[in-house]
Amino acid sequence: MFDWLIVGAGFAGSVLAERIASQRQESVVIIDRRNHVGGNAYDCYDEAGILIHRYGPHIFHTNAQSIVDYLSQFTQWRPYEHRVLSLVDGKLLPIPINLDTINRLYGLELTSEQLQDFFAFRRETVKEVRTAEDVVVSTVGRELYEKFFRGYTRKQWGVDPSQLSKSVTARVPTRTDRDDRYFGDSFQNMPAGGYTRMFQRMLDSPKIKIMLQTDYREIRDKIPFQQMIYTGPIDEYFDWKLGRLPYRSLRFEHTTLDCEQFQPVAVVNYPQTEKYTRITEYKHLTGQQSPKTSLTYEYPTD
Repeated sequence: MFDWLIVGAGFAGSVLAERIASQRQESVVIIDRRNHVGGNAYDCYDEAGILIHRYGPHIFHTNAQSIVDYLSQFTQWRPYEHRVLSLVDGKLLPIPINLDTINRLYGLELTSEQLQDFFAFRRETVKEVRTAEDVVVSTVGRELYEKFFRGYTRKQWGVDPSQLSKSVTARVPTRTDRDDRYFGDSFQNMPAGGYTRMFQRMLDSPKIKIMLQTDYREIRDKIPFQQMIYTGPIDEYFDWKLGRLPYRSLRFEHTTLDCEQFQPVAVVNYPQTEKYTRITEYKHLTGQQSPKTSLTYEYPTD
């Protein structure tokens, strides 16, 4: 008899298992249908010896010191500030949009003050900001919306931004200075040994039993437990009695090239061209040195 059954060994499940085992001194069995812990943050070494993220790049950033202190029990950190470029009109430009983005796109030499006027002239008045499209056109205008956001969002979500909640694009800032970091958080680092090693250390307790390649629906009546925490798809938990929720997903294509570097930053977005949304090159994240480099192409799908 376990005190707890936790379904899913990703972020939520792993942290809760560790807290229950260490703080409450209660027994936990944590299961996952995949063959690894760490959920979508799972990373592993490929055949070239490069640490890749199997489910696309996961960049760690936070403003909460309590989170940093907690995770530092299980990992050391490698300094890393995430920078992203977007291929627009044949040019690799910083995203989120900043002063350099506009100057290089249009061949201008605006100052930060002049860029504020530039945006003010182009932005549209939206009576009530409700959609993802409203957020962007009311901030930077329709032309920049078309160039940087509309195509990318349509590929990513399968619908036009005018049909999506404002929360989809509201978290992407627009800057009038030259700050080209994707995030502005006070703590930006990567787990030095990777996410998987961090999660393995988190779950390394005699109070925790890990069962991988285990489907909850097949064992829910076979494992005795007192209480359960379920972190899987909610429609599946109820056996799809009300139908399936329309989850959006991604297909990842991993490849290794015989060159030291493929692109100038870890992630390059493709809002105007290609069927994939972005390419990730992992050596930027890990700092590894190798004559080869490993990439992931992301293709959105239902």
